[in-house]
Amino acid sequence: MTENTAILPFSDSLSMIIKSIVIIAFVLIITSLGSALFHLVKHNSSEQSAKTAKALTFRITLSILLFIFLFVAFATGIFKPHGIGMQMHRPAVTEQP
Repeated sequence: MTENTAILPFSDSLSMIIKSIVIIAFVLIITSLGSALFHLVKHNSSEQSAKTAKALTFRITLSILLFIFLFVAFATGIFKPHGIGMQMHRPAVTEQP
């Protein structure tokens, strides 16, 4: 069993849902950046300028919402970091004679 299972009975499926939401958010952010780039390059009129600004505003909003979502998930213990960064911050175990 993982550490999350003791806290929440459905934590594995909840963790997968959170990961899916994060991946979808990243895809939407990249798509929004691509849309803004397209409208920036096509920049023939003020309409294209407005579309660029709208796409970048959408990206910023998504990024802030993703940050808040991850912060709340970490703060409540629903989602726990477990990568290289967490292994680097573990206290060193010293052997006592």
